[in-house]
Amino acid sequence: MAYQTFRQEYLQVPPVTRAYTTACFLTTAAVQLELITPFQLYFNPELIFKHFQVWRLITNYLFFGPVGFNFLFNMIFLYRYCRMLEEGSFRGRTADFVFMFLFGGLLMTLFGLFMNLVFLGQAFTIMLVYVWSRRNPYVRMNFFGLLVFQAPFLPWVLMGFSLLLGNSIIVDLLGIAVGHTYFFLEDIFPNQPGGGRLLKTPSILKAMFDTPEDDPNYDPLPEERPGGFAWGEGQRLGG
Repeated sequence: MAYQTFRQEYLQVPPVTRAYTTACFLTTAAVQLELITPFQLYFNPELIFKHFQVWRLITNYLFFGPVGFNFLFNMIFLYRYCRMLEEGSFRGRTADFVFMFLFGGLLMTLFGLFMNLVFLGQAFTIMLVYVWSRRNPYVRMNFFGLLVFQAPFLPWVLMGFSLLLGNSIIVDLLGIAVGHTYFFLEDIFPNQPGGGRLLKTPSILKAMFDTPEDDPNYDPLPEERPGGFAWGEGQRLGG
């Protein structure tokens, strides 16, 4: 009975969110079971381009560290904001959502060539948080019950919290920069005088991912319900 309930809930998760979060959990499980090591996953341009270990272009986005406090909150943020985007502003636009993943991943990989970053999953999560926050500007957020603010400030609050903990904010800044680049090109520039859409989802992605109509039995998670946990939405994204 419990298995059937879990399976039903799991299949209710939209496809992109389900695929990405599952890949992250499976990658972490493989590391915990010592089937693989983080040294086989991290971003290393020399190993990628000289030794053709091309899987590192993907696996560095799938590992958030060993199972623990930071991993848990990373996965909660990733799952919640990825799902709210996919069921909100990207509802019925799976191909566009996949294209945002590819666009953000490409930009972060290019930055990673020069910034000596070995795992980019946290930056990717911050990008998702940033895009969601800018598309939901009037949602009020609560940070540990101490700080109340509008959603667009959430990425900056997280970065400030990271700074207070003594962590590097380079990853946060990268996620914010890539998220803003996508938001500007997709939501702001097309509405400017003389502007236009520079980001166009390739037709092959639309043919692969977009369906003619929505499932009438699909039960979405409202995008306006951020976090959904009593501890609030302002947790640190990793260490």
